Amino acid sequence: MSKKTKQSGQSVGDALRSWFTVGVILVAAAISILVFIYVMGNPAFFEGGNREGRVLGGNYLAIIYKGGWVVPLLMTVLLVLFTFSIERAITLMRARGKGRINVFVKTLQTQLDNNEIDQAIEGCDRQKGSLANVMKAGLLRYKALQADTTLVKDQKILALQKEFEEASALELPILSRNLVILSTIASISVLIGLMGTVLGMIRAFKALAQAGAPDALALATGISEALINTAFGIAGSLLAIVLYNFFSTQIDSFTYKIDEAGFSLVQSFAAKNK
Repeated sequence: MSKKTKQSGQSVGDALRSWFTVGVILVAAAISILVFIYVMGNPAFFEGGNREGRVLGGNYLAIIYKGGWVVPLLMTVLLVLFTFSIERAITLMRARGKGRINVFVKTLQTQLDNNEIDQAIEGCDRQKGSLANVMKAGLLRYKALQADTTLVKDQKILALQKEFEEASALELPILSRNLVILSTIASISVLIGLMGTVLGMIRAFKALAQAGAPDALALATGISEALINTAFGIAGSLLAIVLYNFFSTQIDSFTYKIDEAGFSLVQSFAAKNK
């Protein structure tokens, strides 16, 4: 495949991924609004069928509804978080391939020590995944360089390292893609919740500022709005931070295995071409 074809494919892929991201956000927003209005805001949950009235029987959905219009925003953030967490989990599972990575790497190292290049390539085809793709590219170049008599040893090693780096550069971005969304959610979730908290406190103080007896219903609604949005915002940020760190650790570990396998490939070639 030519570089021009690869670049064209990557451009199309980037466009599709951006549309996928926008689509996920829009769908999550639509679901959140519908759930907020028709499920949480079900008139049967409130006195007299009035959504502005008191909540009947301590219904939790109706209590969350009292959080106001910021609640659908926070629900959207949580849905986007769960969607991209599932997407990252699936991507990492596919990147690992069919078998256990540790077993695959050890088998590959043994085959390299025994100069079983064709068997190692077949093993990559069976394993699949990002590591197998990188190693297959390196092994094919390894095999070609063994038969090349026009280059000296140092040139061959540099060519093999370059092939490995190019293959890694194509595979590794796939692993970390969309992690920026999780890190962004970790930041904005608390801020959105804080905005809802401030709006709720404004409503509560407005009720207290009325002449005569304060409006108890408005005061309770304002406090509910503040506390509910605070809880939602902190929960979303906490989940996002945990998931981001989890996926980052998994990716770092996977990257280390790719580097380890590539180092073994180069060392094996250097040892056999003295």
